Amino acid sequence: MDWSPMLISLRTASLSILITFFLGIFAARFVIGMKSDKAKIVIDGLLTMPLVLPPTVLGFFLLLIFGVKRPFGKILLDFLSIKIVFSWTATVLAAVVVSFPLMYRSSRGAFEQVDKTLIMAGRTLGMSERRIFWRVVMPSALPGVASGGVLAFARGLGEFGATAMIAGNIANKTRTLPLAIYSEVAAGNLEGAYGYVAVVLMISFFVLSLMNYFTIKGRKYANKDEEK
Repeated sequence: MDWSPMLISLRTASLSILITFFLGIFAARFVIGMKSDKAKIVIDGLLTMPLVLPPTVLGFFLLLIFGVKRPFGKILLDFLSIKIVFSWTATVLAAVVVSFPLMYRSSRGAFEQVDKTLIMAGRTLGMSERRIFWRVVMPSALPGVASGGVLAFARGLGEFGATAMIAGNIANKTRTLPLAIYSEVAAGNLEGAYGYVAVVLMISFFVLSLMNYFTIKGRKYANKDEEK
């Protein structure tokens, strides 16, 4: 069995979660801090939209933006010699776009559940909003944020549609595990597909176990706060 799809998938998911993790946290913090409810609804809808759109539609939009014959893609290629489409970078880009809403929504939900009295206490002590966020809000919301990170990692690892649209299915370059399974089935090689499916199942089980761990830890943390 060719192990390159697994290595490509793990590299892609690992880099994408590093990007998505911080983007999701800062986007959640930004939306929560908005004063206008109407603006909050609009921005939240735009940030969550990739969660409900078909992955192929997301891939289509990415092609419109980063295609070499499109204005932005042409600028990247002509002035920076960067070609996004049909490259490993495109697999990361697709994974970030499709997994971002999960990280954003999980982070926002976790931040909104933080006890407001802790935040008010921090302000009473003269702490800045940034310090309150990192020293008070973030530690309290960490289990929920971590669960969102695990879900986003799993979503990036299993991305298929957007990746196929913008990165293609190039062996040893952009062929991730989902694409490898598709290729093996299309070629009639079910034995090869079984191997890749087994790998995906093992990774998925590990990811779900990790998510359940953070969920249980979050409940224990919440119960301790209620007892206090």
